[in-house]
Amino acid sequence: MDDLLRIASHARGTLPLDVLAALTLLSVAPFVLVMSTSFVRIVVVLSLVRSAIGAAALPPNSVITGLALVLTFAIMSPTLARIQHDALEPYGKGRLTQSQFIGAAARPLRAFMLRQTRVADIATFEHVAHRSPEPPASAPAFVLIPAFVVGELRDAFAIGFAIYLPFIAIDLAVASILMGLGMFMLSPPVISLPAKLLLFVMVDGWALVCGGIAASFR
Repeated sequence: MDDLLRIASHARGTLPLDVLAALTLLSVAPFVLVMSTSFVRIVVVLSLVRSAIGAAALPPNSVITGLALVLTFAIMSPTLARIQHDALEPYGKGRLTQSQFIGAAARPLRAFMLRQTRVADIATFEHVAHRSPEPPASAPAFVLIPAFVVGELRDAFAIGFAIYLPFIAIDLAVASILMGLGMFMLSPPVISLPAKLLLFVMVDGWALVCGGIAASFR
């Protein structure tokens, strides 16, 4: 009877902590999804594609975000599989404590971020945090995460620049033709937008962009 009372008392003490830990993880899940996965690069590139085409509201933001989420889960699937194998399954079987679970789940994410992050970016944020230089693998989260995000933004803008070039060429060609014909009252985007849409459809642009983004990750 005494043993049963001790077990019940222990369960009453740990259950609120488990619930609190679960709620905390759920609250930070959106932050983790945005700041430590491929989501940032994907959503920025897709938004730049929409801007390059010149259709300000098409596709709508919900479609861009949904496609970015789907691509994020596809690209992150090996990392998510490691988290499932190394953290979720052992924790579900009671072989890991909460702190061990968080550490095991963070290791695959850290490995993914380190593959995408430049050493110079880590050094920059170590200087910002007034920390002495150390190996990238030992960088704390408050140094690694901003370095990773800055690198993702840099890569996204580089991809966006390459995507913009053919659309700028179409805009210049249409503007030159209209000026040569003396059609000054006709707005160039009226002609260039259908031409850009036609070109994008002919080369299967969305599939190329999504494939290129996926191939850009190491």
